[in-house]
Amino acid sequence: MSISDPIADALTIIRNGTRAGKEKVDVRGSRVIKDVLDILKKHRYIKNYKPMGEEVHNRVRVYLEYAEGKKSAIRRIERVSRPSLRIYSTHDELPRVIGGLGIAILTTTKGIMTDQDCRRQRIGGEIICKVW
Repeated sequence: MSISDPIADALTIIRNGTRAGKEKVDVRGSRVIKDVLDILKKHRYIKNYKPMGEEVHNRVRVYLEYAEGKKSAIRRIERVSRPSLRIYSTHDELPRVIGGLGIAILTTTKGIMTDQDCRRQRIGGEIICKVW
């Protein structure tokens, strides 16, 4: 079975895992998904992730982050741009997620980065997702 949007699939698996209170979930791996997971780990939305094999397209195990009382660090994670409708933004029109409390993840000519980094470097790109 082919997946038309592997990023949306990975975000859905993470979202469902946090809602179900799971400790870890497995997602399909790719370079873009690993870069998104790096950003989520840096901003403490997930504990860690670990590739399950040597190849790029192997599964990746994602360890989810919870606060006291089993409350997920991820309140909401949603895909913005998708294969049928790409959403691009310049650096001065980037959305502020929950007034700056959340992050938007973008793919740019300089790699995958957050909205704050894009504003700082004055570059725009395609908005992959929003997390808060």
